[in-house]
Order: sequence, then C-alpha cells, then structure tokens
Amino acid sequence: MATTAGRPSRIAKLPPRERILDAAEELFHSEGIRRVGVQAIAERAETTKTAIYRHFDTKDALVAEWLRIVAADYQAAFDRVEAEHPDAPGEQILGLARFIAEGLPRLSHRGCPFINSLAELPDRSHPARQVIEEHKARQTRRLVGMCTAAGLTDPEQAAAEITFVLEGAQVSTQNGSIDRAGDRLLRIVEGVVGARRADPGASGAPAGRR
Repeated sequence: MATTAGRPSRIAKLPPRERILDAAEELFHSEGIRRVGVQAIAERAETTKTAIYRHFDTKDALVAEWLRIVAADYQAAFDRVEAEHPDAPGEQILGLARFIAEGLPRLSHRGCPFINSLAELPDRSHPARQVIEEHKARQTRRLVGMCTAAGLTDPEQAAAEITFVLEGAQVSTQNGSIDRAGDRLLRIVEGVVGARRADPGASGAPAGRR
C-alpha cells in the first residue's frame, strides 16, 4: 500500500474498505497515529466518517487492522525464505536478514511501523499493541524453529541475538546513528550463525555470505 504518483486513479479502483486502509497506512506512517483523525482518513480515502465506522467500529480497530496487514507482510517473508531455501534453515535465517536489510532505506524516511506504534500506544491493553505482541511472539517462535533446524547451539539464545540485530538495525537506521546498517546487519547475523553452528555441515547453515 505504498504511495504512488498515480494515487488518485488507483484509489478510485479500490473497494471502500481497502481505500480506508490505504489512506490510514499513508497517514499513520507520515504523521503518526495520534495526530491523524478519522476525518483526515476519510478525506484521504475519498469517503466519509460514517463509511469508516461502517467498516471499523473505532479508530483503534482501524489501527489494529492496519498493523495486522503489516504483520502479515513480515510473516510472508518467513514463508518466502522457507520456500526459496527448503531444507536449508541456515540460508533461511540469512534470507530474513536480507529482507530486513533491503527494507532499511524505506525505514530511514518513515521508521518502523511497530516501533512507532508502540511509542504512541502506552496502554498494553490497546488492541493494536496486542496485535504487535502476538506478531512478535509468532516471529520469535518461527526464528527459534529455524535456529533449531540449523543445528545452532542454544537456539533460543541464537534467535534472541539475531532479533536484537534485526530490530537494532531498524532503530539505528531510523535515527541515523549507524552507517551501512544493512551490510553490518548481514555480517553480524552471519557471525551469529557461524559461531553457534554445532556441526559445520548441519542443516544447510552457511559458512559465510554467498
């Protein structure tokens, strides 16, 4: 749902619910959740507040649904690397690292939607926070599974180290504190995989970047 020069003609072709989500995505990314009102979303979606509430009971429900879509994109990345590297979990881990590294330039302009949303939503009972927490838990389970299949020692710790690197790279890119974050991310993840590989030939774990 990225912004394009042909947005007016494109948005006219979208069903009402998708127009609303498209508009919400643009505004939440560029201006933040709290600063964006339902009226602004309605105007961007070329619809009415009444129409928005017909599809979403509250603004909070709209925020939660937007984040479910963002989370689904990340889960799809897991699916892709598993399909691209069957029976090679070490390469799957590096595939995830590349997915994050390739997305860093976009984060430098808008920031990570999960990090931004958590900063704006301190109430842990907020439905959007629950979406994020469920997504992160699911992501951790899948990464631990990859580390286990790759034969890494202490797969939970390995997954934690990789997660710190992936998420840290996103924050560093957002605040501009580290240059060449993508290259550094890949090298560090390669190092974690290599250092924790119990058997050099185990489960397709990589010996280095290919």
